[in-house]
Amino acid sequence: MNAPRVLVTGAGGYLGRQLVAALAAGRIPVGAVVATDVRALPAAEQLAGVQHAVADVRDADLAALLQRERIDVVVHLAAIVTPGPDSRRELEYAVDVLGTQNVLEACRAAGVRRIVVSSSGAAYGYHADNPAWISEEQPLRGNEAFAYAWHKRLVEEMLTRWRVEQPQLEQVILRIGTILGERVDNQITALFEKRRLLAIRGSDSPFVFIWDQDVVACLLRAIDAGPPGIYNLAGDGALTLREIAARLGKRRLVLPAGLLRTALALLKPLGLTRYGPEQLDFLRHRPVLANARLKQVFGYTPRLSSAEVFELWMRAHGHA
Repeated sequence: MNAPRVLVTGAGGYLGRQLVAALAAGRIPVGAVVATDVRALPAAEQLAGVQHAVADVRDADLAALLQRERIDVVVHLAAIVTPGPDSRRELEYAVDVLGTQNVLEACRAAGVRRIVVSSSGAAYGYHADNPAWISEEQPLRGNEAFAYAWHKRLVEEMLTRWRVEQPQLEQVILRIGTILGERVDNQITALFEKRRLLAIRGSDSPFVFIWDQDVVACLLRAIDAGPPGIYNLAGDGALTLREIAARLGKRRLVLPAGLLRTALALLKPLGLTRYGPEQLDFLRHRPVLANARLKQVFGYTPRLSSAEVFELWMRAHGHA
């Protein structure tokens, strides 16, 4: 088989930039790399051997781009993970769900043979009756109150239909846990930077982490040789919020769920927190991803465990 010609959506994002750099560096053989994003990448940041293109996943002419570049594999990373303060739910749905539908239709029209999709453990949802460890066989119950989880659920339900109706388009779906790395800064790490770690009474709030370089390695394998399928992408083990606080040398601020819900309702409109009361379950019922299928079927063992990548993040951010 000839080296695949690869197009990446969301190539300007945190993961997209690292994946494109790995492809440009020749970590796997590829026939071409087309890096697309909704915003133009400055010329000084563009990589040799990569075609950088401005393209919105909602664009009607996306199929024409895939056909023109004779794309074999699409890596679909584009999504709104952390909405800005002025974001609207309608926009997030249009990008996350309708954008994915448009990408799939473009792949079908252009004869793309494989799509690699960055999903999330959030698709399982944040529920009190989640099992201690969640495998890929568990139902997807992404909470409607939490847009990102809900949209990932809707996208995966769409992908399920496509596997039946369009079996010629291979799918590799990576349900990614909480990504950590030396340069990660997001709504999760913001919790760890507080003077005291917010905790909910009666909840361990376990976190399962995955090293960003393990994510890049799995994306490369998904493009090159990994078998189609659905895989949880997480490091070994998990850390409770109590264990995280101990490693950081910080105390926890433990609040009853009802009090915290009220506090979030007051603080969110003032811009003093990224979380609203609707996301309380996001803080206390975190899905903990089992990675056995990733190792045994996909053929990849994460190089760093949850604890090891957290230690790496701590050192990089001056906490060790």
